[in-house]
Amino acid sequence: MQSLMDTLPALQIELDRAEQARAKGNEGQARVCARRAAGIAIREYFTRNGTRIPNASAYDLLNLLKEDTQLPVNLKLVVDHLTVRVTEEFKLPVKADLIAEAQKLCEWLLNKNPKDLKDL
Repeated sequence: MQSLMDTLPALQIELDRAEQARAKGNEGQARVCARRAAGIAIREYFTRNGTRIPNASAYDLLNLLKEDTQLPVNLKLVVDHLTVRVTEEFKLPVKADLIAEAQKLCEWLLNKNPKDLKDL
């Protein structure tokens, strides 16, 4: 099991890769890296909350997170954005900054104490 000390550097590496890909004009790779960063945070969140999760891809973990009743509505929208299919032109059909949204989701997941969920 990965500890939070291992999770944070791995998460930051993916977010940095996302920014680097965007800087090179490769928005598709930026999306993949943002999704992987979210997957790292989701795995840590579920593990910390005692939920056994399959060895799943970041995309699968995002879909699993959609079912979490504790996830605020605004973050469910973020999850939707991170899992939406691109158009035939490889463009997102929604206006969203997936890197910023992934960061927001990761921060919530990593800072949420299960005992605090009832306070939302």
